[in-house]
Amino acid sequence: MFRFSLLAILVSAASASAAGTYYTTSYEASTKPGELVYGVTYTIWIPEGVKTIRGVIVHQHGCGSGACKGGATAAYDLHWQALAKKWDCALLGPSYHQEDGQDCRKWCDPRNGSEKTFLRCLKEFAGKSKHPELETVPWCLWGHSGGGFWASLMQTMHPERIVAIWFRSGTAFSTWEKGDIAKPTIPEAAYGIPIVLNPGAKEKDDKRFAGAWNGSMAMFAAYRKNGSPACFAPDPRTGHECGDSRYLAIPFFDACLALRLSESGAKLKAIDVSTGWTSAVLGKHTMPMAKSVGKPEERNWLPNESVAKAWAQYVATGATEDATPPPAPTNVRLAVGPDGATLTWDAEADFESGLKGFAILKDGKEIAAWPAKPVGRFGRPLFQTMSYHDTPEKPLPEMKFLDAKADAAARYAVVAVNSVGLKSTATPAKISK
Repeated sequence: MFRFSLLAILVSAASASAAGTYYTTSYEASTKPGELVYGVTYTIWIPEGVKTIRGVIVHQHGCGSGACKGGATAAYDLHWQALAKKWDCALLGPSYHQEDGQDCRKWCDPRNGSEKTFLRCLKEFAGKSKHPELETVPWCLWGHSGGGFWASLMQTMHPERIVAIWFRSGTAFSTWEKGDIAKPTIPEAAYGIPIVLNPGAKEKDDKRFAGAWNGSMAMFAAYRKNGSPACFAPDPRTGHECGDSRYLAIPFFDACLALRLSESGAKLKAIDVSTGWTSAVLGKHTMPMAKSVGKPEERNWLPNESVAKAWAQYVATGATEDATPPPAPTNVRLAVGPDGATLTWDAEADFESGLKGFAILKDGKEIAAWPAKPVGRFGRPLFQTMSYHDTPEKPLPEMKFLDAKADAAARYAVVAVNSVGLKSTATPAKISK
């Protein structure tokens, strides 16, 4: 059984999203052998105006009820939407209905039915969205903890469909090597997929999460020995939480999409591992791959110079730099009523640095910041507060501001501010009719 609904078409500014369409579908738990024992809800975002979808970016949460609930907002993330829009991709966020204390591997091992429901949801979305290509286009897989476990096994099952994978604090590699789960056959094509292993440095000596560090390191070494374009990118500031990893993950996927997507069709281009950039696995200095010396398992592969620069910043500080201002808000509207002047607008996240908030201007002077105090409990303060799981926390904020001290003759404008404090040009408000 499943239910399917269209959540929003050409989503308005009030929902704090870039223009696009959301679809959601849910599947109930099954008692049939080989099928998923938990229910699951999938939400997908498709950019406005896209004619042909070229890929799906999958943002897969980890284990436990908190992670599952966090996954419910993944498709609403403005920053990940910016990546999806750039490449005419859809953004997909699964949310499994697993409770604390239940066996996570019943879903994070895709052989237990979650692979089937994932493919099933793509078929459903293909029909309802009138984008039949969703059934065949390639995927970028991002996985946190149990989500990384899931992605590592999907890599062995569908290597021809995967552009690249980001493993945030999780992989099944050591688990299958120890015999705790059935060891998959790793096809040669799996070693052609660009991957990043991204544990938190504080996990290394943590009793609960040391396996995330050790497993990531073991997978990196084994895959590099087999010629894989793999990278180890430890986060110096975090434990198991995702921190600011998105500021490297998004540029990494961007570079891999540029290298691998075909102009037409779903077949992926192969990676030439002899090109790109490199560094020592736990080093901080990068160089062109052509100048590399040493064993492959001791050196990272990075797709290009700009990602190599961002990687060096990230492994040293847990952050990346940005010198480019964000795009300006659009569709800024002003409505004056008895309660004051209400501004609404649309905005897209800065591709490099996301969206911290907005400055509200009145007659050329800044009268407020919106939100007044962006929150950053697990990373930089952002307009959409990030959770432990790299997903926006609820309630999702509105792109809406009320000036109770309204002046009917005043001129209003809105400025976007990215996460490093750079500002866009001001967009003047037009009076709503």
